[in-house]
Amino acid sequence: MYLHIGEDTLIKDKKIIGIFDMDTSTVNKATRDYLKKAETDKRVIYVNYDLPKCFVVTDDKVYVSPINTGTLNKRAKS
Repeated sequence: MYLHIGEDTLIKDKKIIGIFDMDTSTVNKATRDYLKKAETDKRVIYVNYDLPKCFVVTDDKVYVSPINTGTLNKRAKS
């Protein structure tokens, strides 16, 4: 199965490690450091440049998405 995370971006659901809310998870310094390192390693992919609401961590990349985590979780369960 694939999960649609916005625009034309689909991710295989078996590659997904986690879906994280941008507002609540970036409060933690460790998360900010992780995202900063992923950015410098060129592993971050912006689905589009609208206001980011979540990020999806896969085994090789981090996708920043404008879709709410609740919506993505519902899509993943169906």
